[in-house]
Amino acid sequence: MRSLKLALAALAASAALAAPAGAADPVKIRLSWVAPIANIGSIIMEKKDLALHMGKSYTLEPVLYRGTPPMITALANGELEIADLAYSSFPIAVQNAGMADLRVIADEFQDGVPGYYSNEFFVLKDGPIKKVEDLKGKVVATNAAGSAVDVASRAMLRKHGLEDKRDYTIIEAAFPAMKALLLEKKVDMIPAVPPFSFMPDLKAASTRLFDTKDAMGRTQFVMFVVRKSFIDKNRAALVDMLEDTLRITRWFTDPNNHRAAMEIAGKVLKAPPERFDWIFSKGTDYFRDPNLIPDLDALQRNVDLTQQLGFVQGKMDVKKYSDLSLIQEAAKRIK
Repeated sequence: MRSLKLALAALAASAALAAPAGAADPVKIRLSWVAPIANIGSIIMEKKDLALHMGKSYTLEPVLYRGTPPMITALANGELEIADLAYSSFPIAVQNAGMADLRVIADEFQDGVPGYYSNEFFVLKDGPIKKVEDLKGKVVATNAAGSAVDVASRAMLRKHGLEDKRDYTIIEAAFPAMKALLLEKKVDMIPAVPPFSFMPDLKAASTRLFDTKDAMGRTQFVMFVVRKSFIDKNRAALVDMLEDTLRITRWFTDPNNHRAAMEIAGKVLKAPPERFDWIFSKGTDYFRDPNLIPDLDALQRNVDLTQQLGFVQGKMDVKKYSDLSLIQEAAKRIK
């Protein structure tokens, strides 16, 4: 028995010596997403064969949220590492939730870029709403109060003299439920984001009243946001993850892969691939920076408007809450 114990001890010591110096378990990264296909988090695992570092320096767990505001609570509670925050929920997290250590690290997509898609707001074709002013006394749907979609809606209605509670009522609903709410006449206007804005029955029964570009111009609609403490502790793993994400995003946006991307969209949403001809295409989809570099100038204008609408109290310099060095380092690795 003594000999057996000595042999096992020697084997354990040999295994320890054989392990790479500094070897550690992969860093767990939970990445949030809201809209299927539109958010890379919903489809990134479909091309994990391109993720050279996944399972080595990090593991990835995409997590679905109804909107960006609930991600703030998740970040505060340590339930999320990368939040796909919008231009509106970002300042709310920093100022209202007191998370001054948040940093913008990468672009997800931008709305209102010339030649690219902008989120739409629909009303019934045969309904009473013909112009924005007709929404007075009506019910408007939103996905979550304080979301980017919500702020764009409020901004447009304010341009036309309408204020929440005083002139119209807002109800919250998940994006998949929006079509039914409008077609069943439970609300008078809904926001629609891809892929929901391209549903044939919705398009047949509704008409676009305005889009986000009309309300706000160019927006840094959503971006990857991480707490500085996580960056400081796991910088190398984050750069690896961003490198993999950039490689996968470039694959999806490559016109040569368009048909394959449609097949993936059909698989994820359990629908015919032909319905997704719009994805990752100029004119019908959002703009994604080729190097995932966010437009901080647009973000500053967007944050200023969020403050003007009363969601946050003070001014905020977004460049103080950004760290683009990680995505810049990741982009340099890919030729």
